[in-house]
Amino acid sequence: MLPAVFVLVFVLRPATGLDIGLSTKCVAIPKELDMCHDVGYLEMRLPNFMGHTSLAEVIPKSAAWQHLVRTDCHPYARMFLCSLFAPVCLDTFIQPCRSLCVAVWDSCMPALQCQGHTWPSSLNCDRFPADDDVCLESLGKEYSVLKAFPKPTCQTCPTVEDFLTHKRALDSFCANSFVVKVKLSAKQTIFSLQEYKIDIQVEFLNQGLLLPYDIRTMVEQWLLINENCTQRMVQTHQTRVYLIVGTIEESHVLVNRIYHWQRRDYQPSLAIKKWRRHKCTQ
Repeated sequence: MLPAVFVLVFVLRPATGLDIGLSTKCVAIPKELDMCHDVGYLEMRLPNFMGHTSLAEVIPKSAAWQHLVRTDCHPYARMFLCSLFAPVCLDTFIQPCRSLCVAVWDSCMPALQCQGHTWPSSLNCDRFPADDDVCLESLGKEYSVLKAFPKPTCQTCPTVEDFLTHKRALDSFCANSFVVKVKLSAKQTIFSLQEYKIDIQVEFLNQGLLLPYDIRTMVEQWLLINENCTQRMVQTHQTRVYLIVGTIEESHVLVNRIYHWQRRDYQPSLAIKKWRRHKCTQ
């Protein structure tokens, strides 16, 4: 659901809004624009704030950003981007505030760089109005609480290993705080972008108050941020299975080992079964 701040901040002041002229129109948000579904409205204005005059422009130009939104690099990245690519139909265009742009830029730039991209000049935060104008406000203290939650980090992809013995795997388990079983597959989109299907099962978790749901979410985000690693692990139209082993250090999720779980390989299953009664040596 759309955060309350997205709805409440639309306070119109005739002196500061960008007036809608006769050349603009309202259109339904297309199904291909996934990141802007369930944002609290069904129609968008064209032209939008990115200068796109048709859906034929909006859909391919927004495709790469939809991948970034899935990384959850900032809880309001989706709101920021949708206000530009698919602005809500009102009597006045409402831009994102400069502070919101800066907040999203600060949190999402590392993920963008990890994927081999840069922040485009078209989203230069200086182009957006200051917070004392009518705009989508920054999150301030609310986001500072969310930011404390452990987040994945951009890192060198660990070597994908084959299981040699279950004993070696148990030693690896002891040195880490979580192990998840991941099924990965990929497909090409109509815009030649790669999308991933990620199915995660938590095998064990030893990290304070975190829940299995938290670890599943964090590992999925790690795979999306570290796309270079994920690309090595999957082949188009094929499903592959891995054990991902990692730790949480200083509020960062780190993946330390990746084991390829090959079909008919009993060693991973044996290692997980023995783990239930295994005692780690200091």
